[in-house]
Amino acid sequence: MSNNNNAPQTQTLAETENYLVWKAEEPDGETTYHVELNNVTVHFFQEEWEEFLELARILNK
Repeated sequence: MSNNNNAPQTQTLAETENYLVWKAEEPDGETTYHVELNNVTVHFFQEEWEEFLELARILNK
């Protein structure tokens, strides 16, 4: 029988019909972020996620 204590805790942050953004609290304490764009998923560590959000803010100006 498998032990799920090592399973990450996930949370959906945003979702549309075709896209999904979610984060995972990993067992080692790291938070990872995941952007699903149809059949492509991009994975970010915390520092990368913060830079990605800054890029999105620049695009939104």
